[in-house]
Amino acid sequence: MKTTKHLLGAALCGATLLAAATQVQARELRVYNWADYMLPSVPKDFQKNSGIQLTWDVFDTNESLEAKLLTGNSGYDLVVPTNTFLDTQIKAGVFQKLDKSKLPNWQHLDPALLKLMTANDPDNQYAVPYMYGTVLIGFNPAKVKAALGENAPVDSWDLIFKEENISKLKQCGVAMLDSPGDILPIALHYLGLDPNSVKPADYDRAAELMLKIRPHVAYFHSAKYMTDIANGDICVAIGYSGSFYQFANRAKEAGNGVVVDWRLPKEGAPLWYDSFTIPKSAKNVAEAHEFLNNLLDPKVVAPISDFLGYPNPNKDAMPLVGAEIRDNPNLTPTAEAQKSLYVLQPLPQKIERVRTRIWTTIKSGT
Repeated sequence: MKTTKHLLGAALCGATLLAAATQVQARELRVYNWADYMLPSVPKDFQKNSGIQLTWDVFDTNESLEAKLLTGNSGYDLVVPTNTFLDTQIKAGVFQKLDKSKLPNWQHLDPALLKLMTANDPDNQYAVPYMYGTVLIGFNPAKVKAALGENAPVDSWDLIFKEENISKLKQCGVAMLDSPGDILPIALHYLGLDPNSVKPADYDRAAELMLKIRPHVAYFHSAKYMTDIANGDICVAIGYSGSFYQFANRAKEAGNGVVVDWRLPKEGAPLWYDSFTIPKSAKNVAEAHEFLNNLLDPKVVAPISDFLGYPNPNKDAMPLVGAEIRDNPNLTPTAEAQKSLYVLQPLPQKIERVRTRIWTTIKSGT
């Protein structure tokens, strides 16, 4: 009896050690991403192939993500901020540096785009860029032609900022993003000024330009323009490149006869991008790097671009992306066009207040 009890105890002890070992070996990863911003099969396949248990939560604004990060314990191992928030968050010390020895697939990233992205992430130390796009001009070709003729400057900010053009477009409707952080840098750049200017006098000049064309702008809204241009309710908008791509497809699917096109203006435009970053408080850092390296595999990220309608900064993935995205220079800027793009940066609070005040004036038209 004693021997049996001893053996049973040894067996139980062995089982306990095995369970403990299994528990120690259990790997997990907690990700916080934008809603509907991932091809569903990618995390599913990663979990299956790696054995890492994934928790995938979503957010809908940069502000909600930032609120979690600034508590010092977000509860996540990977998060996806937009570049204009990334800069401030890096300075606040909420992220840890990438261990690039664990990211051999980093070599697939486009050096030219990485250089642009150092404006928000010096030396590309903290962020793995995911998807990117620009703010540009979307338009209804038939309605713009009716208003301005065959030679309408749809590939130039002149279409918007020259009063003789926008005054004629007023009849079919012009909309802009309700975003001083996007529109005012475009106005500054158009005037030959620094889009990230910290000089109040520069914003006075931008306001003067905007107030001249303000009577011809139907409204400022960061979402309404998408459905309106797809329905034919407006003919021109300043908005996000991917939005015009997506809603051009919506118009086709609706069969309403509306055509939506878009152009990257020859003078240049703001480049925005979203990145995966590792919070300082992350508990599963090795697993985070494993996921990131998988995401940098060209065969993994290319189908995500096809699914989302955005280009990615992976130079070896883009040849695998569908031609309607890959070969459209107004979605995926050429190497030459990239030289005219600029990355927006956070402004000092004093200038941010100036910009907010001026934007209120512009929107009211007074």
